[in-house]
Amino acid sequence: MKRLALPALTVLLLAACATSPLGRQQFLLLPAAEMDQMGVQAYSEMKQEQPTVSGTKEARYVQCVANAITAVVDSDQQWEVTVFKDDSANAFALPGGKIGVHTGLLKVAKNQDQLAAVIGHEVGHVIAQHSNERMSIQYATQTGTQLVAALAGGDSAEKQTLMGLLGVGAQYGVQLPFSRKHEAEADVVGLQLMAEAGFNPEQSVDLWRNMAAAGGSAPPELLSTHPSNETRIQGLQARLPEVRPIYQQARAAGRTPNCG
Repeated sequence: MKRLALPALTVLLLAACATSPLGRQQFLLLPAAEMDQMGVQAYSEMKQEQPTVSGTKEARYVQCVANAITAVVDSDQQWEVTVFKDDSANAFALPGGKIGVHTGLLKVAKNQDQLAAVIGHEVGHVIAQHSNERMSIQYATQTGTQLVAALAGGDSAEKQTLMGLLGVGAQYGVQLPFSRKHEAEADVVGLQLMAEAGFNPEQSVDLWRNMAAAGGSAPPELLSTHPSNETRIQGLQARLPEVRPIYQQARAAGRTPNCG
């Protein structure tokens, strides 16, 4: 049995090997279609359970920014955008083309470029399949199959964990933040997306300065999986010379979003 299991495991590991948009090796066990299905189902539940905002000026504003970002994503994916009435400065994107923005974010993202930085970052998580990476590691353990099945059931600890792995755990009382490497990667992908869409990438730095000012006494970086605001700002500043030409080309090509 052991002789049979080893080749099977090797095939599984080889099939799970993938590469992120920035060239990093990834371990992805779950089919993209299954991840999309989970993202769509989780999003649907959130819209049923949490208050949303539609038909307002702010909802149209968020939709406009999100449309500009997703228009430059190299995919045929159709994206859905929902504004959730929530005072926290937060946003998320899920596999299956789902984007959520909290109304509280609009108090910190002061203009369309700063909002584009956040949405680009969250879409970057989806493009880089970060949720799949986290799910795949969990799936490789005994609890993986239980988690996938839990989404269809009622409220449970397993379902809360699954929502956390997808990236929306804060709403369900389970904080499972993306790792530092995932956050840094999403920052870079998001920066590229916003520049290609015609949003000023310089504003990503101002956004995180706003976040730092709004965050109060954040925990030390070594005690968190998230990079500190200062580290994040430095990382973004280091990438600005790469994306400025992309931004200039986008503007010259007529990509000049005016979302108000």
